[in-house]
Amino acid sequence: MKKLFITCMVCLAASQAWGQTFTLEHKSDSLSLLVLENADARDVWRLPYPTYAFATADVDGDGSIDAMVGVVKPTRFDPRMARRLFVFRNVRGRIRPLWLGSRLCGHLQDFRTDSRDRLLTLERDRHGTWFVGSYVWQSFGFTLDTTFVNHASHNTAEAIFRGMQ
Repeated sequence: MKKLFITCMVCLAASQAWGQTFTLEHKSDSLSLLVLENADARDVWRLPYPTYAFATADVDGDGSIDAMVGVVKPTRFDPRMARRLFVFRNVRGRIRPLWLGSRLCGHLQDFRTDSRDRLLTLERDRHGTWFVGSYVWQSFGFTLDTTFVNHASHNTAEAIFRGMQ
């Protein structure tokens, strides 16, 4: 069993901060568990899909760390198998979905966050070229804020995406 560990501090009450840890446990090719735990409690969210990426950041700006999981699955609005982004939050020690995205601007290849908790993506556009995007949270969902490269080859866009801090 392979685990990805990210440790974070999350405020569970206005006057108390407890150490919380989001982890992603891979059980099989098509089953992963998103786990939120502290010394006293553990909550688990089953992800019955292949997963390809995991990150944590305060993407919605509410002061609490969110977990982002890349899953491969079809959706009601897009029936093809594709890479999707799911965002979960901590609500009083329980995992709750914040955003279960069908897609961003393009076809998502990879994602991560930067030091300012922005979502950085490597995506393919409808013309088959690649771009690197930066998204910010806006009320319910992500809005494309900046593109760092447009209409690039996969190798060029991936090199820029991997080199970003």
